[in-house]
Amino acid sequence: MQSEDLSNSQLWLLAVAAGVCVANIYYSQPILPAIAADVGLRPEQAGNLPVLSQVGYGLGLLLLTPLGDKVARKRLIIVLQGLLLLVLVGLTLARTAWLLYGLSFLLGFFAVATQVIMPLAAALATTNKGKVVGTVFSGALIGILGARIVSGYLAQWFSWHYVYGLSAGLLLGTTVLIARLVPTVPPRYTGSYGALLASTVAQLGRFPLLRRIALLGALVFGAFCSFWTTLTFHLSGAPFHFQSDVIGLFGVLGVGGALAAPLVGRLAGTGNPARTQVLTMGLVLVSVLLMQWLPASLPAFIVATLLLDVGVQATQVTNIAQVYSLDETAHSRLNTIYMTVVFVGGAAGTFAGVQAWKWGGWSLVCWQLLLWLLAALLLTLPGLTRPARGVGVGDH
Repeated sequence: MQSEDLSNSQLWLLAVAAGVCVANIYYSQPILPAIAADVGLRPEQAGNLPVLSQVGYGLGLLLLTPLGDKVARKRLIIVLQGLLLLVLVGLTLARTAWLLYGLSFLLGFFAVATQVIMPLAAALATTNKGKVVGTVFSGALIGILGARIVSGYLAQWFSWHYVYGLSAGLLLGTTVLIARLVPTVPPRYTGSYGALLASTVAQLGRFPLLRRIALLGALVFGAFCSFWTTLTFHLSGAPFHFQSDVIGLFGVLGVGGALAAPLVGRLAGTGNPARTQVLTMGLVLVSVLLMQWLPASLPAFIVATLLLDVGVQATQVTNIAQVYSLDETAHSRLNTIYMTVVFVGGAAGTFAGVQAWKWGGWSLVCWQLLLWLLAALLLTLPGLTRPARGVGVGDH
């Protein structure tokens, strides 16, 4: 049964808004050559653009998302997305390198509105909280994966400026709809901003479960980012020799995985969450073994990509459902801690994947993916012997 306080239309609006917002961080990755040629940047200079967006996103996670416990989340989302809209308009018109650098940083900084949308959805859901959170999280993941497909084709058919112009239009639409259709949840935190930041860090000390599943999420997301970073290298070389447009179609499989993840989570998440995590990470493990055993098989990579995305995303949905069960009054602070740790894990996974490819090719990439997964599985073992907490993805 759908939550009494959150209609289906409101839920899907929040899911779409989360995807539209976070996609902005990833639009630049496939179109860096086009940006470099247009503005006169060297390839390594253009490569700084997504890095600056990631740095901005990390700082925004730490400095802005905790405000969701102190300021009405709906108001905070509208303000952040309004500022992001101005940045997108600037990127649509930008013609100089330094302006691109500054706007790329601000793009990531304000795109953390996505991490305010998810706690708002959790707060509005009085029942079926895991399903609600999972739907919004999947919307964000579809935005991340779909951004690479959309930006690549738009830049090829028109210009890279159109990518940010279209995003500005989509963002404006979701912001207006949120302002009109989503209810306001009064904040519960009354302390100062400094005390709020200190309280955010203190959440790690309050909840051993938060520490464990945040590290688990970091390891799983690290494997996810490592895979997607190195997949392009493997598919563009022998024996596949695919061009960027064909490689981009693998993002469609990722979107399919994001759509399937809540269903897998609901089917598996009716009991102990640790058992759900073992099952979903088992899908990722099978995926990596398949790619390691059949590194030259296209059907194997198609199946493996779908399994990996379903497994990773269903694991994260289960994790987030547990995070939001810890303290109803601190959703934004808990989300900040969880997503910051996961973000660090993703950055580490990207670095590890590139280094593994450099030193040992696809074989070493698969071995280091297995290490990420085995470490994550070890973290779930203590939870297997505990009674179910009732916070799985399929809770009612």
